[in-house]
Amino acid sequence: MQLSFIRVALFAGISCLTFGSFAQSKPKTKTKPKLTVSLTKVPVKPFNSSIDSVSYAVGVLVAQNFKSQNVTLNPDMVAKGFASVTTGGTLLINEQECQSVMNNFMMKNQQAQMAEQAKQHEPNRIAGEKFLAENKTKDSVITTATGLQYKVIKMGDGPKPKASDKVKTHYHGTLIDGTVFDSSVQRGEPVSFPVSGVIPGWVEALQLMPVGSKFKLFIPQELAYGIRGGGQTIKPYSALVFEVELIAIEKE
Repeated sequence: MQLSFIRVALFAGISCLTFGSFAQSKPKTKTKPKLTVSLTKVPVKPFNSSIDSVSYAVGVLVAQNFKSQNVTLNPDMVAKGFASVTTGGTLLINEQECQSVMNNFMMKNQQAQMAEQAKQHEPNRIAGEKFLAENKTKDSVITTATGLQYKVIKMGDGPKPKASDKVKTHYHGTLIDGTVFDSSVQRGEPVSFPVSGVIPGWVEALQLMPVGSKFKLFIPQELAYGIRGGGQTIKPYSALVFEVELIAIEKE
């Protein structure tokens, strides 16, 4: 039906064009409008069935996922592995070996990404180490065996919390350049949390603080968020500075 319609349209167009040419050969009485015939191409469907389209879509999405992670695969071997399972063919390696191959691949890929990230954020690590090396020489700054540095602003006289306790605190957190990334003080509301539920530098420092104390903490990146960083402001390998006031040990 579509083809017949196109033929009719084409024939009508040719007839109109021929008539227009003939009319122009006669003495001009009226200007005849020119007619243009536009033929629309009917797109050829690339798939024979919905299964074909879904299958292709799966291939595209899987490939895009691996490509976005800069992972190079052999498409022929991917297709062969897929076919071996779906057609019941013999596997070149068994499922346990497949899992082992993937685990090794993911571990190496993760190590490569971490090495690249470490290289990219090396300036943060160097800046943090330089800051802490200079800071530990200042009066009243105490350095623990782990590398945590702190300064007592006010020493309280209450009990010291244990790692299993829950505490209420006020805090003001900055990068070593003074950029504020989080502050309960600015929000005007203290925060409660388990001692063991925070970064290692805090876990150690809180257990040194009697209730009522206020300390200034200088935390090396390895006792903070390390290579992971924390949100958009705390980049990987960032040393952090906190003023922490221990308000209370809360009863469960």
